[in-house]
Amino acid sequence: MNKFLTLAIAAVSTITISAQNSRQDSINNPNYQVNTAQRILNGNINTKGVTVGGYGEITYNRKENNNAELDVQRLVLLFGYKFDDRTQFITEVEFEHVKEVFVEQAFLQYSVSDNVNLRAGLMLVPMGIINEYHEPTTFNGVERPSMDGSIIPTTWREIGVGVSGRYNEASLRYQAYLFNGFVSTTSDGNGNITGGNIGGSSGLRGGRQKGAKSTMNNINFSGKLDYYGLPGLRLGLSGYFGRTQSPADVENIDGADVGLSMIGLDARYAYQRFTARGQFIKGNLSDTEDYNTATGSNLGSALQGYYLEAAYNLLPQRKKQQLFGFVRYEDFNTHASVEGNLTKDLSYDRQEWTLGLSYKIAPGAVVKGDYQIKNNQVVGGSSVNQLNLGLGVWF
Repeated sequence: MNKFLTLAIAAVSTITISAQNSRQDSINNPNYQVNTAQRILNGNINTKGVTVGGYGEITYNRKENNNAELDVQRLVLLFGYKFDDRTQFITEVEFEHVKEVFVEQAFLQYSVSDNVNLRAGLMLVPMGIINEYHEPTTFNGVERPSMDGSIIPTTWREIGVGVSGRYNEASLRYQAYLFNGFVSTTSDGNGNITGGNIGGSSGLRGGRQKGAKSTMNNINFSGKLDYYGLPGLRLGLSGYFGRTQSPADVENIDGADVGLSMIGLDARYAYQRFTARGQFIKGNLSDTEDYNTATGSNLGSALQGYYLEAAYNLLPQRKKQQLFGFVRYEDFNTHASVEGNLTKDLSYDRQEWTLGLSYKIAPGAVVKGDYQIKNNQVVGGSSVNQLNLGLGVWF
C-alpha cells in the first residue's frame, strides 16, 4: 500500500506539472475519454432516429506449456433511438464466446437541461476506468486488466435509477445512481441457504446479476466524479455503498448478505504521443465471518488492487495510424484482509507485468499483441507466462 501511494503521488505530480503546459485536451478525444453510450448520446443529432454501431474482439491466448485458445471473445451490437430533443434510449446486446447472449446496457435517458440527465434501466456501475470504457480500441492489451476482472468486477452492470451530467464551471462530470446489487447466496426456497456466489480468487464477480430476473432486498448507492480541468488529464473518484442481495426465504438469516463499501481512484493522461493511466480500488466487506460460515465460502473482508500503465506512440504524430508500445504493472488481492478463522490464501495476492504493442490501423480498428508474466505470493510458486494476440473493432 505504501509503495502504491508513493508511486501514485509521484505519477500524479509529474502528470499535473506536464498537463499545465499541454495543448491537447484528451476530454475531446473519443479514443481516450468517450465510451459507446456517450458517443451515441452525443452524436445522435437527428430530431428522431436510430443509431447503430458495434464493437468486438477476437483473441489468441497461449499460456506456457499449454495449447493456444482462440476465441471470438465478444461481439456487441449497439442501438440508440432518439425520441425527441430530450429523450433517448441506449442498449447493447452482447454475444460472448459465440454461444452466450447478454444485455450489457438498456437504459432510458431524459435530459432535464444541458447539464442534468435522468437515467433508468440497466446501466454500468461507474467504478474505475475499464468498467465504463472497455471498447477494444480504448485500452492497451489484448485482455482487460486482470484486477478489473477480480476486484471491480468488469463488466459490472445492474438495474437502477439516477442522474448524470456536467458542472462545467468546476470542470466536473458527475454520476449518482441507486442500484440493486450483487446476489450473495442461493437457497432451496424453504428457508435454507444452499451456497454462496461470492468469494475466492474472483471476489464479487460471481454475484453480478446483470439484469436477469434480479432479486432485490437492499438498495445500493453508486457515484462518480470526473475532473477534467487540466488539459489532457482526467481524474476520477468513485464510490459504491450498500449490501448484497439474498433470496427472500433466507434474507433474515445471519450471513445471508454482506455489507460492501468500495472506493476507487483513477487517472488518465494524454500528451502528444505519450499516454498513461492508473487505478486504485479498495473494497471493505462486513459480516463476512457469518457469510462464510453459512455458505462454506472463503470471502475476504477486504479486496484491494492497483495498476500503473505507460504507453508511447512509436509512429510520428502526422501519421493517421498509431503504434503504441506499452507496459502495465498490476497488484491485486481478493484476500487483502480476512475475518474469523479464515486463513489468507496467498495465491489470491497477485502481481502481473504486461508488455506489448497496440497497432491502430484506423480510428476504429486495432491489432494487439502482448506478453504477460503472472506471479502470486505463494512461497516457491512459479510464474505463469502468457502470450496474447488479438484484434478489435469499434464503430
